[in-house]
Amino acid sequence: MKKPIISFAGVAIICLLLQLSTPVLKAQEGYQRPHEAIAKLIDAPSTPAVSIDSKAEWMLLMERPGYPSIEEIAAPELRIGGTRINPATNGRSRQNPMTGLSLQNIKTGETFMFANMPSNAAISNVSWSNDEKKVAFTNTVEDGIELWVADLETKSAKKLTEAIINNAYVSAFEWMPDNMSLLVSTVVEGRGNAPVKPRAPKGPVVQETSGAEAASRTYQDLLENPYDEQLFEYYTTVQLQKIDLNGKATKVGKPDIIKGYDVSPDGKYMLVEVIQKPFSYLVPASRFPFNYEVWDANGNMVKLLAEIPLDEVRPKGFDATRMGIRSVNWRADQPATLYWAEANDGGDPAMDTQERDIVYMQSAPFNAGPTKLATTSLRYGGIVWGDENRAWLSEQWWANRMEKATIIDPTKPGQAGNLLYERATTDRYNDPGNPMTVKNEFGRNVLKFDKDDVFMSSIGGSPEGDRPFLSRYNLKSKKQEILFRSEAPYYERPIDIISEKADKIITIRESETEPQNYFIRDLKKGSLTAITEFPHPQPEMIEVNKEIIKYKRADGVDLTAVLYTPAGYDKEQDGPLPVLMWAYPREYKSIETAAQVRGTPYSFTRVSSGSPLFWVLRGYAVMADTEFPIIGEGEKEPNDTFREQLVMNAEA
Repeated sequence: MKKPIISFAGVAIICLLLQLSTPVLKAQEGYQRPHEAIAKLIDAPSTPAVSIDSKAEWMLLMERPGYPSIEEIAAPELRIGGTRINPATNGRSRQNPMTGLSLQNIKTGETFMFANMPSNAAISNVSWSNDEKKVAFTNTVEDGIELWVADLETKSAKKLTEAIINNAYVSAFEWMPDNMSLLVSTVVEGRGNAPVKPRAPKGPVVQETSGAEAASRTYQDLLENPYDEQLFEYYTTVQLQKIDLNGKATKVGKPDIIKGYDVSPDGKYMLVEVIQKPFSYLVPASRFPFNYEVWDANGNMVKLLAEIPLDEVRPKGFDATRMGIRSVNWRADQPATLYWAEANDGGDPAMDTQERDIVYMQSAPFNAGPTKLATTSLRYGGIVWGDENRAWLSEQWWANRMEKATIIDPTKPGQAGNLLYERATTDRYNDPGNPMTVKNEFGRNVLKFDKDDVFMSSIGGSPEGDRPFLSRYNLKSKKQEILFRSEAPYYERPIDIISEKADKIITIRESETEPQNYFIRDLKKGSLTAITEFPHPQPEMIEVNKEIIKYKRADGVDLTAVLYTPAGYDKEQDGPLPVLMWAYPREYKSIETAAQVRGTPYSFTRVSSGSPLFWVLRGYAVMADTEFPIIGEGEKEPNDTFREQLVMNAEA
């Protein structure tokens, strides 16, 4: 039966009164335990995370703890350079790692446990090899991070390194294209003890201003003094090593502060981003000066692609960007071709130009100059590569919430492409979705084609709420044919295509009372086959009432929220309830898109950390996902009337 979306009235809003009285102080032994109804939700096991190989043969199940322990939360933490580091492990702090891995055959349903897994496992950075025959992962121990690999054929795991992985800032590892080795970030051998904080500073911290007027954002966890600089350099300096499946290690390049690396699809080169000095006390490490360097497979520099200066000052506006090349990546469809974007407007969104960004590409051995591939009228948003003649170019512009998609021909660089659409990003009802991809011979994701068609997955916004769909989108006619769409009383999302004609797909399906589970849906036969059968993790929430409510604010803008009320609640018999409202203001450029229905009444309710839904079990009504639109149409900006609209939203 279709669940109605109704207006709701008669619920009293809770008023929080601060009572001024003399506090009674008494000693407390240990940590307090919440009410048992809430404690049960906290203690409930988490549903395993899932990763499916591209052939839909194997499913990797990753066991997750419910909440981190007090010991994990209390672990030492360095907050420096805009990042948070656990100095005991040389990894990122508060990771809440997984506790186990298992393997399920999708066809037979048989489940296997990997043999020889680490005891008391704390697993992170799980990654399939390109041929999907092995899975690498890190295991965090008391004094560091180890690298492990699990073999799907033998159903066993083994440790490749001791606790030498450096995952403080850069990624822990990347599979090499040969599937027989990994490029790994390691702690520099013999680096010594961490710097000791001086008893007194050597002098004052002096910062100079150039006198130029510029916008300055607020960042967390910045460097504050020379000692912070020493700590940052100590923990983020890595030695890259190539480690094979027998644990044999070969150093690649020299130790450096590396912010990122990416091996070319053919494995002959690597793109490395190396942070340079001076550091900054005004911006995080992501905006420190750095070099784009191309290395060969042995770590020798082949080309210094660019030197990017310190990025402290940018023009005003969310669409502003820095000068110099940015977003440098390898083409997914070529052995070793780099591509990147470069601002043609000085990074200044106020400049009037039809060519805001320019996209370039350059192929190995990088002796010839770069080729101008395309230009964008909005800010460059990325490329999804397809075949020799087709690639999907995205553009976006925050100021008016617009995006564009264009098909370009890489064999005809500089020529205008085929504009597919230009639309408002806030318009959920007309969102065509994102293109689906498949793995190519390099193990990289590229567009999935069927002649002139691509396949799109969308959230499927509608007046009934979100109804995700899979469609066939023709690149010439620009018409869309819906192949599958979620139907009440379920919320079902297509996540992968496992047949040439997209008539067999993998979906995640859930309902108000059924948790997320994975299914194979045969669109030709009309059949649905369950892959997983995860139980309800929090049965206490089954009887909680959930509905989308609609109402208007004083200026006529339609608003929605997802309302939760206690099990068995009857408005007429039980009367008004105290209400906890969970809302976050969002900016829009039109009343029409701000008034669209968001969310769905059919999604599964899982109470997680920081959720207001705990209070439903304590007799409260909870308004979650409450729309608080802040609208600025035309030349007006949302912030021009922010406070007035905020009050109207709350009053509504």
